[in-house]
Amino acid sequence: MTSSISEISKLWDRILDSTKSRINDPRIFDTFLNSSYINSIDGDTMVVVVNSGLAANILSTKYLDMITGVVRECTETDFKLKFVQASEVQTVAKQAATKPTFFANSYINSKLTFSNFVVGSSNLEAYQASIAIASSLGKLFNPLFIYSQSGLGKTHLLHAIGNYIKENAPVSKVLYLSTEDFFEEFVKYVTGDKEGENLKDFFKGIDVLLIDDIQFLANKIKTEEMFFYIFSSMINAGKQIVLTSDKHPSELQGVEARLVSRFNAGLTVNIATPDVKTCVDILKLKISANNLDIANFDEDVLTFFAEKFSKNVRELEGAFNRLLFYTINIKPTAHIDMGVAIESVQSLIDVKDTKTKLSETKIINVVADYYNLTPSQLTGKIRTNQIAMARHIAMYLIRSMLDVSLTKVGMVFGGKDHTTVMNAVEKVDKALKTDTFLQTAIDDLKKRLKK
Repeated sequence: MTSSISEISKLWDRILDSTKSRINDPRIFDTFLNSSYINSIDGDTMVVVVNSGLAANILSTKYLDMITGVVRECTETDFKLKFVQASEVQTVAKQAATKPTFFANSYINSKLTFSNFVVGSSNLEAYQASIAIASSLGKLFNPLFIYSQSGLGKTHLLHAIGNYIKENAPVSKVLYLSTEDFFEEFVKYVTGDKEGENLKDFFKGIDVLLIDDIQFLANKIKTEEMFFYIFSSMINAGKQIVLTSDKHPSELQGVEARLVSRFNAGLTVNIATPDVKTCVDILKLKISANNLDIANFDEDVLTFFAEKFSKNVRELEGAFNRLLFYTINIKPTAHIDMGVAIESVQSLIDVKDTKTKLSETKIINVVADYYNLTPSQLTGKIRTNQIAMARHIAMYLIRSMLDVSLTKVGMVFGGKDHTTVMNAVEKVDKALKTDTFLQTAIDDLKKRLKK
């Protein structure tokens, strides 16, 4: 089962506390229940080990209804209680050791949780839906269908749902699978490698099914038939299902119409490509997770990676891993600026294009260098005369050379209002008519920007 030993132990401790208060004679509790423990939870059956055959008999008859009621209160589930001696468990365990099992290699990655999932406008709806599902199993949207391009966080959310359930509803049996895992296990089943096992019966013991990349079910007719049966049975039984795909259900080619119809019957949510801010937040979390000081990274470095690798979170993280490796092993440095950043990913991008293509980031870097400032000073809130003038010049160049909207320019400079940008641009434009020093500076900057 997916619940840990400590989770099961804590659950039984709560059950025993409630039971003790309802048994009038403390000697009964001490004699028959004090050393008991849960051996396993399989489907709707809870196996409890007690110290003797007499204890098993007494608890299975005289106190069964009372203890079953306590279990229901503590778990919100109607379990069938089975009291056994330790020797019986050992016999069953020896038999089970030779018995084949399904999906033996399936696991939920404990590192992928809601707490380290970076939320932005692109994935907010999927995040909120996942939280709602995990906290109200089978009662809200069933199935939950999350779709997006590869590498945007679908799998992370599946594991986060699983981890949340393991922590907050430990008696629920959760199974995470890729569709390929399901297909391979089904092939073994129909070819006789799982003799004595019944795949349909196996899924009756699953409370929450998390299945990744359902698009790979396409054109596998027999596998689809089995999945349709399991899917329908679980939904009808109030069990929770969460699916992910690279396409909306209606766009799944080669998948039976009756399955597509059932996928659409729940809640379908999309994860879009993350914006630059979300990508920067992801990088900041990664820096923190690696116990690094964010002050050692120039702000434009994070913006550069966020802009260049924003189409895919895996690609973003992979590129940043390359930067960390490069600055530790290839060119050790405590402070990471744009020069080092570009060097580190030269095998991943067109570096020449990065160095020459005009962009907001390049203009800010060139203006900052020209006035012996850092890019963060230029885009920050310091208002000394020198910094303010350099900032106005950078805004003017971005506006005039890139034809960027006033609102977007304001966002580049820390979310400044578009009227502030407009005033800065007009101030530089007006000064250029009479200020020869400013004219020279603008000409020099434009020449540098064209290199």
